[in-house]
Amino acid sequence: MLRLEGVEIAQDDWRLVADLAVPPGAATAVIGPSGAGKSTLLAAIAGFVDPARGRILWRETDLVPLGPAVRPVTLVFQEHNLFAHMTAARNVGLGLRPDLRLDRAGWDRVDAALAAVGLAGLGGRLPAELSGGERSRVALARALLRDRPILLLDEPFAALGPALRDEMLDLVARLRAEADATLLMVTHRPEDARRIAPHTILVDGGRVHAPAPTAALLDDPPPALAAYLGAAPR
Repeated sequence: MLRLEGVEIAQDDWRLVADLAVPPGAATAVIGPSGAGKSTLLAAIAGFVDPARGRILWRETDLVPLGPAVRPVTLVFQEHNLFAHMTAARNVGLGLRPDLRLDRAGWDRVDAALAAVGLAGLGGRLPAELSGGERSRVALARALLRDRPILLLDEPFAALGPALRDEMLDLVARLRAEADATLLMVTHRPEDARRIAPHTILVDGGRVHAPAPTAALLDDPPPALAAYLGAAPR
C-alpha cells in the first residue's frame, strides 16, 4: 500500500499537506483546481520534489531517502518526454536501459510492449511522424517496460479529443489491471475519473484529501470541489 504520513511540501510561502493511504492495486484519480498541487504531489511521490517533512511509504519502506531512479514508480507526463531524435522503439527501450544496450531479447520486449499498446510495426518512426495518440501510446509502452508497481499519470491525454481520450483511458485501465499496478492519475475532467477510477483524491486549499468513492464525491461534491466543477453543492 502507498501511504503518505504527515507529508508537507513547502515552496516559498506555499504549502501542501497530505496524510492518507491510496487503495492498492487500483486506479485513483487526483482532481482539483489549477495550481492546487496535483502535479507537485505526483512529483513528490516519484522523487522529483523533496517534502519538508513526513514519510512516503510503499510496503512499509520510506521512499523519501531514495532517488527517483530506484523508486518503484513510473511517472508519465503530459508532454510524454519522448526524445525527438529517437525512434519510437528506442524511446520505449529507455524503459529497460537508459544506455539502450539491449540484446535481442530486450528488443523483443520492446516490440511486445509496442504491440501491447497497438503500435506493432511502428517502432521505426520518429515522434514527429506519429499522431498525438500514438505518442501517448509510446509513453505508455515505455512505462510498461519499467515494470514498476506504482504508475503516476500527470494529465497525459489532455491534448487529445474526446473519442481518442476515452480510448486511451480504457487502454490504461486494461494495462493497469494486467500489471496489478497502483495508479494515480491527475485529471481536470470528472468524466475521466468516473470512467476508470473507483476512488478520487481532492487536492484543494493546501491539503490532499483522503481518497473517496468517485461517484459519491462527484455526485455530491463538497463546496470547494463544487466551485471548481461549476456545480452547486447539494
